Amino acid sequence: MWSLQRFSVRLASLFAIVASLLTVVGCGPNFRQLRFEGQQAMTAQDYVLAQDRFEQAARKQPAHPGNLYDLGTVHLARAKHCMDTGARAAALRAADRAVNCFSRAVESHPGMHMALAAKNEALELKGRFEDALGTAEWATTFVGPRAREQIFLARELEERGDYDAALLRYRQAVAMERDSAMAHAALGEFLLRQDNQAMAVRHLKTAYKLNPMEPGVAQRLTSLNEPLPRTVEPPAPSP
Repeated sequence: MWSLQRFSVRLASLFAIVASLLTVVGCGPNFRQLRFEGQQAMTAQDYVLAQDRFEQAARKQPAHPGNLYDLGTVHLARAKHCMDTGARAAALRAADRAVNCFSRAVESHPGMHMALAAKNEALELKGRFEDALGTAEWATTFVGPRAREQIFLARELEERGDYDAALLRYRQAVAMERDSAMAHAALGEFLLRQDNQAMAVRHLKTAYKLNPMEPGVAQRLTSLNEPLPRTVEPPAPSP
């Protein structure tokens, strides 16, 4: 009887320990909470806290592209800060971590354009301009072909002064997606930078007709003293 009593006490103690552990585990923040806290910390520019939260989230879901992108953004922000303050070695290390995160995000979601663009920014911060161009070329081959990837590559070529190749890519973007306001707007802005205002205005007006809310288009046309085109048919006159 005494032995059975002691066994019952020990069993009860074991159950109490297990219950306590389950309570502790259950009270921990879940993946979504960690992401939310990390994004709040990013908004407040608390990069240390943001990195901690995104890294905790990554341990729960290692291949989540959105979280990898956010973590890469933290590393990129820290890299820029270090570069601005003269801590070049620390900046390069942070940029390396950013490139790694963005690369993993693209592996998980090859069409994640913002991760590709951010990866290029980190590569350029490191001075690896040819690698950045290679990333853009890879996107047009393996992610596209779509207008967005053509514009991505065009901008990389333009930054390197290869304006003819950039123009070809911008035009390809429009040819691929003739109803894309984004493609017409990108080509129009490029033509403005090349002092071809007449053709630029033509594409900007097309972009406005396709989507009056396309970012920057209405403002650009207004700054050029160009009237905004009609986007709907005028009402029929009264009889």
